[in-house]
Amino acid sequence: MNSRPGVIDDLAAEQDQLESVLARLTPADWLSPSAAAGWTVADVVLHLAQTEEAVPVALSGAPDAIGWRDLGDNVDDAMNALVRAEPAAPAEVFARWRAARRASVAALRTADPKQPVQWVASSLKPPTLATTRLAEHWAHALDITGPLGIGYPDSMRLRHIAWLGFHTLPYAYRLAGQPAPDLFCELTAPDGATWRFGDPVAESAITGPAGAFCRVGALRLAPADSGLTTRGPHAEAALHALRNYAAT
Repeated sequence: MNSRPGVIDDLAAEQDQLESVLARLTPADWLSPSAAAGWTVADVVLHLAQTEEAVPVALSGAPDAIGWRDLGDNVDDAMNALVRAEPAAPAEVFARWRAARRASVAALRTADPKQPVQWVASSLKPPTLATTRLAEHWAHALDITGPLGIGYPDSMRLRHIAWLGFHTLPYAYRLAGQPAPDLFCELTAPDGATWRFGDPVAESAITGPAGAFCRVGALRLAPADSGLTTRGPHAEAALHALRNYAAT
């Protein structure tokens, strides 16, 4: 599975936007609760730093760059254990993430885009890995900015995240032991353009704002509250299955 052109540039731009937010936070902001359950803002950024540090390792050919299987029974538990294992002051966390995200982008730029690498439980080509990193930074930026009342407007970079959500629906269905249905998505981009995924003649379709589609896939918005419209026998179930997975 390959991603849209420019994804690495857009990953860097997403990280730039987040860095501009983090640079303005007060010490109290860093220690305040985020929207990620049980994590402070500093914990969220530490998680991003830890996972960005794993990107160059994965691109070097390591079979398990994060070593999550040694940390928990599932990926979420493992990521939480990793955060708990490395507490640090906010300034140290910020510096660690800044260094890690630059090293990650540099490694992605020099990687063979056609050579799959192991990432968590999946094998991904570097452009798709970059897409998952963009999706994670965007979702965690919402976790940080939402509780603090800081604006974080949607950008055209969401096209990569919408692409990821749509193209990993078969994986979501496979996890559930079900066949993936034919589906068409017609999403309205932040600038008013239309993004289309799938076959327009599919009997099931999801339409509406791309930002809502991406938030549902990131588990930051319930389908019932998304304003997305479903049509056909399988669209509602597909919307509930939607995840921005790091998987092919």
